[in-house]
Amino acid sequence: MRLRRVLKRRFSIAAAPLAVRRHVAWYWRLPALALLLAGGAIVSWYCYDAGMRFAGFERGSTIEELQRLREKGAALEHEIVGLRSKGTQNVRAMQIEQATQNDLAKTVKTLQDENAKLKEDLAFFRQLMSSDKDAGDLSIYRFKVERGGAEEYRYKLLILQGGQREREFQGRVQLLVNLAQNGKKQVMVLPSQRDAESGAFNVNFKFYRRLEGAFQVEPGSLVRNVQVQVFENGSTQPKLTQSVNLS
Repeated sequence: MRLRRVLKRRFSIAAAPLAVRRHVAWYWRLPALALLLAGGAIVSWYCYDAGMRFAGFERGSTIEELQRLREKGAALEHEIVGLRSKGTQNVRAMQIEQATQNDLAKTVKTLQDENAKLKEDLAFFRQLMSSDKDAGDLSIYRFKVERGGAEEYRYKLLILQGGQREREFQGRVQLLVNLAQNGKKQVMVLPSQRDAESGAFNVNFKFYRRLEGAFQVEPGSLVRNVQVQVFENGSTQPKLTQSVNLS
């Protein structure tokens, strides 16, 4: 009964009138849809722009501010490059000035050393030319011993003969090195047997003789005193002695 009532209402004279509509092709609907979307985008952009202006953000002024900040950043970067270049030049100038000061200090030190050496040489020549000494009178002048390395020591001295110097002095020089090794006192005699055979410590002079050299000690040894002895040929007793304390 219910199905019958529904069919009667659907297909009877009392049913809703039939509406006839004009068919529109799909390719005519696309432009309308595009216009609708474009209009929506325009309205949306206008609302966005109005909202930004209402909030205090204007696009034009923002772009100008951004451009101004970019220009200021570029100017600051250029200034930083200039300051870096100037700083590098200042550092180089300071390095040159420091090097010049170091060279000047070295030159002054060299001149001071040369001046001291000239004074010593002057005293040496005065002593050499003095005639108030007996003929053949010997003296040791400027005997020095300095540490040159970990186990190396360097020595130098001048032996003078005063008076009229009628004959040459012929003899030999000997060094006695007093040192401490492992808490024990020891004496090292120079020259060694090999140096003695080579005649490295023999002296033969009329006015003066300069001696320079170096000697090695065992690791851990501490040199306390060095004594130089001058022997005349044929004599076992030193004619002259002089000592230098190192520690």
